[in-house]
Amino acid sequence: MADYNNFESDKYLIKEMPYYLETSNEIEIFESAYKSKLPVMLKGPTGCGKTRFVEYMAYYLKKPYIFVACHEDLFASDLIGRFLLKNDETVWVDGPLTKAVKMGAICYLDEIVEARKDTTVVIHPLTDDRRVLAIDKKSEIIEAHDDFLTVISYNPGYQSVLKDLKQSTRQRFVALTFDYPDFDKETEIVAKEGEIDQDTAKSLVNLAEKIRNIKEYGLTEGASTRLLIYAAKLIQNGINPKNACINAICLPLTDDEELLETLTDLVGDIF
Repeated sequence: MADYNNFESDKYLIKEMPYYLETSNEIEIFESAYKSKLPVMLKGPTGCGKTRFVEYMAYYLKKPYIFVACHEDLFASDLIGRFLLKNDETVWVDGPLTKAVKMGAICYLDEIVEARKDTTVVIHPLTDDRRVLAIDKKSEIIEAHDDFLTVISYNPGYQSVLKDLKQSTRQRFVALTFDYPDFDKETEIVAKEGEIDQDTAKSLVNLAEKIRNIKEYGLTEGASTRLLIYAAKLIQNGINPKNACINAICLPLTDDEELLETLTDLVGDIF
């Protein structure tokens, strides 16, 4: 097996440090898991910082980073690779997982429960002491680079009988649970990422907490930190705060007219 050279690996390095504010001991645990070659599973709601955390850890550990957004039409060949016709010649093209295995990258499979069950199974041999990837179409077994790490994420709030991780997959990972940061930290994140003043950031976080408290009344998800940052950026660019919140927070959360009216009233109370 020919490894990817340093030039190719460098293309997958994160050059600038992503902004990330630690909320617990997740950095220490992730680093320890990485050193022990233990795969990592991130659990938490949409927009709470899971992807940013993995990006930060890839930068912190100075390792290549490959991101895969999982979906229901993701086949094993999309991860592993396939034969393609190029210039009247059939050539093998590595998929993102194979690239990561060969170059020693952190491979992040986002929202793993969205992928087909038969696709998820291909990562199993990479997440135990074998650390190998089978490429059936080439009758080849690839041993993972020493620096390779599998990271997956999913949102427990979307769990169902049809979309849940099997125990055979779950029990291969060290798990980290993510949630929205506490008030002060979330305010700091929104102010920094949205480039707005602390008072406006506090108002946005206050709005988010009120929305999260009414989640059980019909919202699938509460207002994420990501949406707060979107609203902050609109405000920073001159959009009226109330309109910014309606367009960046309320409308993305629901199409239900009664819920929208309730959310709009909350926005009016704060702004």
